[in-house]
Amino acid sequence: MAAALSVRGFRRLPLLGARALHTTPGNPAPKVAVVLSGCGVYDGTEIHEASAILVHLSRAGADVKLFAPDIPQMHVIDHSKGEASQESRNVLVESARIARGDITALSQLKAQNHDAVIFPGGFGAAKNLSSFAVDGESCSVLGDVQRVLQDFRQEKKPIGLCCIAPVLAAKVIPGVEVTVGQEEEQGGKWPYAGTAKAIQALGGKHRPKEVHEIHVDRTCRVVTTPAFMGHAPLHTIFDGIGAMVSTVIKLTEK
Repeated sequence: MAAALSVRGFRRLPLLGARALHTTPGNPAPKVAVVLSGCGVYDGTEIHEASAILVHLSRAGADVKLFAPDIPQMHVIDHSKGEASQESRNVLVESARIARGDITALSQLKAQNHDAVIFPGGFGAAKNLSSFAVDGESCSVLGDVQRVLQDFRQEKKPIGLCCIAPVLAAKVIPGVEVTVGQEEEQGGKWPYAGTAKAIQALGGKHRPKEVHEIHVDRTCRVVTTPAFMGHAPLHTIFDGIGAMVSTVIKLTEK
């Protein structure tokens, strides 16, 4: 019988992207930071969204680095039951599951070291990166998240957000135009349609879009797509995220 693998014996194999294939001296790979908020749709990062973002960034030849805040999660959800658990978890530690261990504390993310930043969705954006899930329009945004968004905006570097994450930009960047999908539920197709009104109450401007579409605020250089805010086939969500990622890459002008 083969010997059991020891966790301590695992080599960490990070997400390297495709930079070795695409980078040339005259064509440097765009450096893109991705900010995670845990691991799991109901209490952290939506894993399918994070994976889609990483696949599209790899295909574009981006040099990717992942970050997450080193803080406790708001709470932990048993995803098999949809109920809160009594355990506690750390956002950085949980995000490391998606990052294959290659992750850095969000406090270390500096806009001057990257060409763009992307935020996947998932309830972690509304629970761990902000208090939107609890406080709605009167929410606060985690200090490091606010700093990162404001710094990228000030340096005119593109910002990508999907699913519920655009609420972060609406809170932090005055007058930003974003999409979280449609503004009516349409028979349950858009169960979180009320978020559009919250975007406006936060000071942002909402632009209705379908799951496969994106909205580009060229003034603020913010690109958004609805992702799982609406019910749609997974490949359609994947395509919308791909459009967001490719536009972010184009806006880096690399």
